[in-house]
Amino acid sequence: MSVDRIENFGSSVLQHGPENDRVYLMKLHHDDVPGVLEYIDELVDRHDYSKIFAKIPATSKALFLRAGYRVEAKVPRFYQGKIDGLFLANYPQPERQNDPDAGVVTQVLDTAQAKAGSSVPAGLPDAGGNQCRLAQVDDCSAMADLYQRVFSSYPFPIHDPVYLAETMADNVTYAGMWKEGELIALASAEVDKAGSHAEMTDFATDPACRGKGLAHLLLAELETLMAREMIQTCYTIARATSFGMNITFAKSGYQYGGTLVQNTQISGGLESMNVWYKPVE
Repeated sequence: MSVDRIENFGSSVLQHGPENDRVYLMKLHHDDVPGVLEYIDELVDRHDYSKIFAKIPATSKALFLRAGYRVEAKVPRFYQGKIDGLFLANYPQPERQNDPDAGVVTQVLDTAQAKAGSSVPAGLPDAGGNQCRLAQVDDCSAMADLYQRVFSSYPFPIHDPVYLAETMADNVTYAGMWKEGELIALASAEVDKAGSHAEMTDFATDPACRGKGLAHLLLAELETLMAREMIQTCYTIARATSFGMNITFAKSGYQYGGTLVQNTQISGGLESMNVWYKPVE
């Protein structure tokens, strides 16, 4: 399986490759504008990518809009708790804007928003043999195995224990649920301390253990840690056709920020993704 590459342009960070068939501007530094836009166009021309996805501060909005980008999602006060964050898209191949699952996406969003504010699990189910804790480097093989069972493919190489250990040493915190010593659920918080936000991501539950609210518990565990680290905004980019994950975030007090159309390759196909956000209290 090929893996999309991550590279720097000046102080900005991009991901691109055939797996997601896109360029993703993951982090923009203001000194790199407008050069990074020109470089992205070069990558599209060279590799014939069908989408450009960019996460930027609203202060850089005008230049991107003039270059043909449009806003697909917005998170208020995303950067340092002050500047709005925008999730932009440009479609060099316009047909990628057409989501064949648009009807399901609408149904999932309506269902999730209707459940906003509903009660969430207050503690571990069947607590006798269960343990919720932060993952350590020694857990990476078990983590990779769980991700392999849940996702046949993924936009980042989470099936690789070495990659997981590298992210753990960098800026990603993983929380897991163990039952009698076996890892049954996992989630992560990818922290941007300079921006004072964290992406709650990589949720996976063993198929035999679903329906017990484990994602809610892991999310609460990570949110508590983010509050201690003075992170001001938590957000997620959730699979837009997943009833479970969208309901999890709606119930947990997250607000809907927008839908990223045909954005991410997961388990062999392109999927739209919903952005949800929550100020950290």
